[in-house]
Amino acid sequence: MRLLILGCAWLMVAIGIIGVFLPILPTTPFMILAAALFARSSPRFEQWLIDHPRYGQPLIDWRREGAISRKAKIASVSAMAASFGIVLFFGPPQIWLKLLIGAILLCCAAFVLSRPAPGR
Repeated sequence: MRLLILGCAWLMVAIGIIGVFLPILPTTPFMILAAALFARSSPRFEQWLIDHPRYGQPLIDWRREGAISRKAKIASVSAMAASFGIVLFFGPPQIWLKLLIGAILLCCAAFVLSRPAPGR
């Protein structure tokens, strides 16, 4: 079971890294999930992720306070808005589907904006 969890953790890291290059795929949620999976399978890799210069601080902020930095909130909500714009102009012709996608993105944006900023 430990190896399965470890494999899933590395899969989340890989998807998170892909998200760095694809604006439609978020990085941080996958890294948060990877850290949680590493905590259950490999404390060494969990510490590696927590100590990472780019992903470590957002993970620490999330664990301690459920917090998202202002910069990350702006980037996240901006990407959601841009994605919805793309869906509106280039997405499926069904208006109900566009509205459904918009509602889902709106709920996600509301969640992100409702998180506190890190206290640090």
